[in-house]
Amino acid sequence: MDLLNEFQKNWQIKKFANPGQKILLAVSGGMDSMVMADLFYKCHIPIAIGHCNFQLRDQDADLDEALVKDWCLDKEITFHSTRFDTKESAAEWKKGTQETARILRYEWLDAICAEHKYTHIATAHHANDNVETLLINLFKGTGMSGLHGIPEQNGSIIRPVLFAAKADIIEYCSTNKISYRDDVSNATDAYLRNAVRHNIIPVVQQLFPNAIQNVSESIERFTEAEKLYKKAIEQERKKLFEQRGQDIYIPVLKLKHKQPLETICYELFSPYGFTSGQIPHIIELLESGSGHFMKSNTHRVIQDRGFLIITAIAETNTDFISIEGVPCTIAAGRYHFSFSTINTPETISSDSNIAYIDMKRLEFPLTLRKWRLGDYFYPLGMDMKKKKLSRFLIDNKIALHDKEHIWVLECSKRIAWVAGMRLDERFKIKAGTELVLKVEVKMH
Repeated sequence: MDLLNEFQKNWQIKKFANPGQKILLAVSGGMDSMVMADLFYKCHIPIAIGHCNFQLRDQDADLDEALVKDWCLDKEITFHSTRFDTKESAAEWKKGTQETARILRYEWLDAICAEHKYTHIATAHHANDNVETLLINLFKGTGMSGLHGIPEQNGSIIRPVLFAAKADIIEYCSTNKISYRDDVSNATDAYLRNAVRHNIIPVVQQLFPNAIQNVSESIERFTEAEKLYKKAIEQERKKLFEQRGQDIYIPVLKLKHKQPLETICYELFSPYGFTSGQIPHIIELLESGSGHFMKSNTHRVIQDRGFLIITAIAETNTDFISIEGVPCTIAAGRYHFSFSTINTPETISSDSNIAYIDMKRLEFPLTLRKWRLGDYFYPLGMDMKKKKLSRFLIDNKIALHDKEHIWVLECSKRIAWVAGMRLDERFKIKAGTELVLKVEVKMH
């Protein structure tokens, strides 16, 4: 491949930037980024160079910085550099070294662009990087979205060498005698990408010599197919999702009849932190009883009365909270609820903001949720007479805007307490009650 000619053609076709706009190149001093810098320079595209010294390789890191700085001085190109205490930041953020370095790098590059009015940041990712990314995503199970590899452009970040294979870069570097420095950490298999690069790619290329080119072409087709796929998923999402406050309600009967069910469920629930391995368990919720749920790091999916409800964990404005055990304190809307167990008190407080419930009548998980039309209960003191909650609120002259903030405590589909108002007769303390759940509600 005539890399310089192909780079020029690719730049003109893709129109990464308008003529005259200045690009900030992220240059480490390694072969890939030094070749990229040379290509930009020879194409007379306005550039500046940004170099990050992560201070992870002692003198080697300083020599990398010196190489890039000298190249810029020789070519009379603006040079920006910075140094990070990467290990300290990694310890503070509780993140891996590579992830920390990536965050530090892009935050700094963005700041330099804003300060000097550079329009784009260019990185030196190439076709081999793209294939490695696809394989890693495929093995990890990231779904359709993982098959498009590394995007050629993502906002202001451009990757204009993504079309070129590593072999083309090596050949160009050798032919044009480009100075560069090797990062010794690239030789170790300590990082996942390196392990894939050293142990999987060479075996594949022995069996399929054109593997990089073939997979790169497939990635382009996957990217186009993904656009159609996303449109189809968005249509399903619109049909199934019902937003109620901060929560999302999905009708169980409608979802059960969707095909392919597992794929649709993956796309519906993965944005809320659920993994591909959890999807079969979410599908099981379609046949389970109310109160069963699955958790990701950020959300729960709860089965309740014919709906799967996606609700945020520890979200104060959720309309649906599952209580798995006590004692606990929960923020819900404008209220704080505290749950504790006590021995049966000698006297029962008349404070309507406190409920005393017979623990023998309860089965966990309990549900704390906003009231809804169709709810009914047996108000304490009415001799087991059933009453619609909507009528109860009218009788108690609850204003329309205040009705939006009424919560109920539910056990096995039965309302145990209309919070701050009335206990249900079925859950009251009786003679012989030994252990009591005490629930107290207070406004923020």
